[in-house]
Amino acid sequence: MAGNSKRRGAVRRDGTKKGATVGSGGQARRALKGKGPTPRAEDRTGHPAKRRAASAAKAAARSTPDRPGPGARPAPVRREGRVLPETVIGRNPVVEALRAGVPATALYVAQGLSSDERVAEAVAMAAERNISLLEVSRPELDRLTGGLLHQGLALQVPPYHYAHPDDLLARAADSGRPALLVAVDGVTDPRNLGAIVRSAAAFGAHGVIVPERRSAGMTASAWRTSAGTAARLRVAQCTNLVRTLKDLAAHGLMIAGLDADGTVDTDSFELATGPLVVVVGSEGRGLSRLTRTVCDVTVSIPMARSVESLNASVATGVVLAEVARRRRADGQG
Repeated sequence: MAGNSKRRGAVRRDGTKKGATVGSGGQARRALKGKGPTPRAEDRTGHPAKRRAASAAKAAARSTPDRPGPGARPAPVRREGRVLPETVIGRNPVVEALRAGVPATALYVAQGLSSDERVAEAVAMAAERNISLLEVSRPELDRLTGGLLHQGLALQVPPYHYAHPDDLLARAADSGRPALLVAVDGVTDPRNLGAIVRSAAAFGAHGVIVPERRSAGMTASAWRTSAGTAARLRVAQCTNLVRTLKDLAAHGLMIAGLDADGTVDTDSFELATGPLVVVVGSEGRGLSRLTRTVCDVTVSIPMARSVESLNASVATGVVLAEVARRRRADGQG
């Protein structure tokens, strides 16, 4: 290589700027050191991805109101494996929850709150039910409610104590009637769940089963929609709905899933008089594929052609009403 005097036969021309070297490894040693892993695009100063992320964060901050309307409440959170109490806030939501018999542990009232009919009714119902009445400062109430618009009232609701599916079977056995259970598959709206619980209680079901994940739970909203029937009808929770349905089938219960394209309709629903589990699908996609595989039959509701489907809770009420009618006709009370 020309210019390298250490190499045999190399010739360096006079007047060249390059001096005698032995390779390039000995020069600029600091520049050869690694600088660590390449940062993500979002973390690089001046990178378009970082600018887009910053713009998206600002847009999200603008679209989220700092003080939502009455009734909004932070969702229950888990801390160290423990579910913390839910808080119902706002004068109307608090009064409605107390009227519906939602179990509560404390009613928080802001100091110096101007009383009206709703505040007076909430305080009176709390006193009647021996619910702790706590007067706190507004800053403290703001902290308890996460800064949401509470209108000076907040009701603390403890986590719901779910039953086990076996408890529902035991209750059915004690009733002397064929078991009738309702299982929900992916119903995520707590108001729909509350309406399903209400229909189940109205038509003689022995309980409702909800999955632990990807499903609405018995929140204060579900309690209110159930109109207090959740206090009389047990709701059980399971970790795996498909496995629970298989266990119920092993105990002799037939599994009937509600589906718009069911194999039978309510007019020919002969299984209604025997031990039965009615499975309700989600509001949008209906029954999941795995849940459908364990159903002994799928049931549809005859409807006018102009209507495609019914709300999950309404469909449940229609089918349970038909089950109750057939059982009365069969002499089961």
